[in-house]
Amino acid sequence: MKKDRPVNLDISTISLPVTALVSITHRVSGLIMLGGVLVLLWMLDSSLASEQSFNELKQTLSHPIALLIVWGVLAALAYHTVAGIRHLIMDMGIGETLDGGRTGAKIVIALSAIAILAIGGFLLW
Repeated sequence: MKKDRPVNLDISTISLPVTALVSITHRVSGLIMLGGVLVLLWMLDSSLASEQSFNELKQTLSHPIALLIVWGVLAALAYHTVAGIRHLIMDMGIGETLDGGRTGAKIVIALSAIAILAIGGFLLW
C-alpha cells in the first residue's frame, strides 16, 4: 500500500469536475421529483374529493410558497429530463469521450437553466 495516499478526505475541499456536478445534481433532482410526485398526488386527491376541498386547494396554490414548491418540482423535472436525454445520447455512443462529456454537461446546464427560467416565467405570468 502506498504511504502517500490521503487518509482523511474532506469533501468540501475537493474541486469536482462539471461532469460530476451534473451527475450528482441528476440524482438529487430524481429525489426531489419523488417527493414532489407525492405532494402532487396529494393535491390531485384533494382536488377531486369535493368542491370545497378543490376551492381550498386553489386558494392554497395562490400562495407564493406553494408556487415556489410547484416551481421546484417542475424545475427538477426539467433538469432531470435534460440530463436523462444526455444519458440516452451517450448510450448511443455520442459524447463518450472526456471532452464530449464536459461539453454535454455544459449543454445540460445551459438547456436546463433556459427551461427552468421559462417555467418560472410561465408560473408568474
